[in-house]
Amino acid sequence: MDDNMKHIQQSLIEMEIEGENILLARHQLVENDKLRNGNREALTASRKKARTTKSSVPSPFDSIMKEIEGLESKVLVKEICSTCGNHDPEEKTWMMFPGADIFVRVPFHAAHTIIEKDQAQLDYDSKRLQSFVKEKSLLISRKRDSSSTKIDPGVLRSLVTLTDKPK
Repeated sequence: MDDNMKHIQQSLIEMEIEGENILLARHQLVENDKLRNGNREALTASRKKARTTKSSVPSPFDSIMKEIEGLESKVLVKEICSTCGNHDPEEKTWMMFPGADIFVRVPFHAAHTIIEKDQAQLDYDSKRLQSFVKEKSLLISRKRDSSSTKIDPGVLRSLVTLTDKPK
């Protein structure tokens, strides 16, 4: 094989490898989306259980103003969870830990906090995978454009139309 054919073969192998990496990243994106949807459903269920919505929880400023009117020995800033609201944070709820088939009874506040952190991590991973897919797609596109100028169009057409026929 001459050097030109070896170079063409090597560039095709590199594009195939990059293509496989893109397919794997897209598959991982689909899996992450399934997990994100499950987490979103769990967070909605926890808000329903606490009878709160994102907009129904009073702001910390409202609670400060109410407490200023009362006794002065109270803490002025009371942290209010956006999911729990005034729900009892020590109430136990069942939760299945990600990646395990174990159900554990944990405090309500801890359960939804774990889910929210997991959701944030999945969001980060999805954005990272999307940028990876975009970068690799652009790389393959550039390699394809540069290799198409080196390969005769007739040879390229014959490579594309090759089929394996059983004997």
